[in-house]
Amino acid sequence: MNALDTNILVRFLVCDDQCQAESVYRLFKKAEEEKKNFFVSILVLLELLWVLESVYKIPRFKILDVLEELLLLPILVFDDQSAVRSFISLARKKNIDLSDLLIALDTLSSGCDWVLTFDKTAAKSDFFTLLE
Repeated sequence: MNALDTNILVRFLVCDDQCQAESVYRLFKKAEEEKKNFFVSILVLLELLWVLESVYKIPRFKILDVLEELLLLPILVFDDQSAVRSFISLARKKNIDLSDLLIALDTLSSGCDWVLTFDKTAAKSDFFTLLE
């Protein structure tokens, strides 16, 4: 199995470069025909969130909708898919920055108690502790 870099998913979702977007569509179509999969790591997902929010200014609810749609693609295998689903569900309920929430959930699933931060906004959530 091959893994995908963030830019592959960005081209697929945003189509800001027609030539590259068409290459991704062909790649995905071929993988579907050949019953092959691509791995999407948590780091790629984190970067994808950041790019869609910061660069493309896509609203939070649309990003979460897009992630749910990506989870439905049989050719994509997400790192800890159940955690990604939990992330989406929690992100719809809590108004914490998407990247911060993913960092927190990934970290806490590793057995940590808290994520220490200087980010005062993140520290207002249940997942972070402010380092002063």
